[in-house]
Amino acid sequence: MKVNKPTISRRGIYLLPNLFTTGALFSGFYAITAAIGGVYETAAIAIFVAMILDGLDGRVARLTNTQSEFGAQYDSLSDMVAFGVAPALVMYLWAFGSLGKLGLFAAFVHTAGAALRLARFNTQIETADKRYFQGLASPAAAALLSGFVWICLEHGYDVNMLKYVAAMLTITTGLLMVSNFRYASFKHIDFRGRMPFFASIAIMLGIAFVMAQPQTMLFVLFLGYAISGPVITLVGRKRKLQGRKA
Repeated sequence: MKVNKPTISRRGIYLLPNLFTTGALFSGFYAITAAIGGVYETAAIAIFVAMILDGLDGRVARLTNTQSEFGAQYDSLSDMVAFGVAPALVMYLWAFGSLGKLGLFAAFVHTAGAALRLARFNTQIETADKRYFQGLASPAAAALLSGFVWICLEHGYDVNMLKYVAAMLTITTGLLMVSNFRYASFKHIDFRGRMPFFASIAIMLGIAFVMAQPQTMLFVLFLGYAISGPVITLVGRKRKLQGRKA
């Protein structure tokens, strides 16, 4: 009598999206090592590279239908290193060494804000409005700090004159990540669809401006995005109040 052996399910991970996640994780780790070595411009650029790779892994997973719970958790751990620990450490080593406990506090606020932001995102991923993020996304917060470091180094600004500004900016990014301000997620944009000719021209001009002065343009863009959250939230609340009165 032939006995059927039980089928053993083999578990694995999807290679392609997790390669991008690993690249983002390595970029964050490289930013930390570069900052320890005093090469702060390289550290700032590495964080931007991590941000690009982090944006690609989700897109690739959706396009290839390779989303998984493992990938989601791995992405969060990668984000914590690349956008929570790395920018806080870069800012601390670059500007906060002489600030003592204030410098430690500022760097920790950003790190803790990133951890809390990622934990909240993971618990609300099924119920949240896909069009908006609740709180500033950790990659955008990290890009704001990295852009600040990069632009200061590019123009030769004295870090001793800006250390308190840097500390306030770092604390602000940490608080914005755990705030209830709504930020556009841009997830509803269909990159595979057609777009008007003038829109494509505008996008190409925008890329040209960024490539011409990346340190300045990236900082300005992410500063504007950080400010957009409070503006969107306040405008939305004002409209709701006007609707109730009407």
